[in-house]
Amino acid sequence: MQNGNKNMKKIAYIDGLKGLGALMVYLCHFVFAFYYGAYSLDMAHANTASGLEIALGKTPLNLLYNGNFAVELFLVLGGFVLCLGFFGTGDAGKLKSGAKRRYIRLMVPILAVNILVYFLMAMGLYRNSQAAELTNSMDWFYGFNNFSPHFGEMLLESLAGCFLWGSNAYNGVLWTMPYLFLGSLTVYLAAALVGKNPLRYVAYAVMMATALVTNIYFTGIFFGFFVCDVVCTRKRLLSWYQKRPWLSWLCFAVGVYLASYPSIGTDMGGTIYKVMGIPRVVPYHLAGAALILVGVIGNEILQKVFAGKVPVFLGKISYSLYLLHFPVIATFSSIFFLKLQGRLGYHLTVGLDFLLTTLIVLGLSVLSEHYVEPLGKRLANRWKRKTDV
Repeated sequence: MQNGNKNMKKIAYIDGLKGLGALMVYLCHFVFAFYYGAYSLDMAHANTASGLEIALGKTPLNLLYNGNFAVELFLVLGGFVLCLGFFGTGDAGKLKSGAKRRYIRLMVPILAVNILVYFLMAMGLYRNSQAAELTNSMDWFYGFNNFSPHFGEMLLESLAGCFLWGSNAYNGVLWTMPYLFLGSLTVYLAAALVGKNPLRYVAYAVMMATALVTNIYFTGIFFGFFVCDVVCTRKRLLSWYQKRPWLSWLCFAVGVYLASYPSIGTDMGGTIYKVMGIPRVVPYHLAGAALILVGVIGNEILQKVFAGKVPVFLGKISYSLYLLHFPVIATFSSIFFLKLQGRLGYHLTVGLDFLLTTLIVLGLSVLSEHYVEPLGKRLANRWKRKTDV
C-alpha cells in the first residue's frame, strides 16, 4: 500500500492473499486424502515407490498445501480488514455495523453447505472412508463424517456450535469459526473502547500476549488488527518503512521460510528447517503469516503480484471455496477414485481426479459466491436496519 488513498489496490492484494490461502487449504486436504505421506513424512503412508511426496514435504514446496499456515494467514488478514473503515474514517458506527452483521454473513453460507452435507451423507455419498483404505490415509481421511446424520444436530452446529465451540462434525473446516467470529467481536469491542486512545497499543499487546498463552489462534486476528491501526494512523512510520524495500523483502522472505515449516513438525534432520530446533509449528506459521502481511504492505512489487487476476478471483470466492471443497473431496473425489483405481494406475487416476475436482470446487464456489453469500449480506443488512431503529 503506497499511500492511504489507494484503497482498491489495498483491498485487491489482501483479497489475493486470502484467495491463495483458500487454495492452499483445498490443496492441503486433497493431498492429505491421496498423498498423506506428504504430510506425515512417513514411508508407511507413501504412494510412490521412491517416497517422492515425503522428499517434497521436507522442502519449501510444502507451502503449496500447508493448510495450517493458510489458517493463520486467514486470521491475520481477517484482523487487518475488520477495522479498516473505522481507522480510515474514525467513524465508530462502522464498528457497530460490522459487529451486527458479522454472525449472519458468516452463518448463511455455513448453513447452506451443511444442509448440502446432510443430504449427501443421508444418500450415502460420503465415500472417504473406503477411499482412505486404498490411499494410505487411514490416519486422517478415514474418520470424517463417519456417522449417521441428524438434521437437528446439523442445525445446531450450523447456527451455534461452530461459532461458540468449533463444532465441525459435518464440515471439518468449521473448527476455525470461533476465531473468525468471537475474535472479530473482540476486535470490534477493542476498537470501540480504546481505538482512539493514545495508549491503545498497550491494550493490543495485552490482547496478543493473553492469546499466546491461552489460545494462540486468536493472536493472528489480534495482530492483523494491530497492523491495520498502524497502517491507517501512523503515516510517517508507514512512509519510512515503504522507502526501505529491502526491509519488506526481508520480512516477506523470512515469512515464507517460517510459513513453509512442515506441519507435522518432526524429522527435520537434513532439511533447511533443522536450525529451528524444537518444533513449534503453530507459532512458526503465525509468525510467517504476520511477516508476509507486513512484507506485502511495504512492497509495491508484491502488491502487484497478489493483486493479479487469478489471486483476486480466488479471493472473491475464498469463503465459499473454504466451505465447499472438503464435501466435494469426500464425495466426488472419493467416488471417482474408487471407480477408476486399478484401471489407469494410481497417479494418473489421482491426477484426473484432481483436475475434475478442481473444476467442480471452483464452479460451486462461484455459484455460492454469486447466490448464497449475497443472501447472507442482504439478511445481515436487514437485521442491521431493524436493530438500528
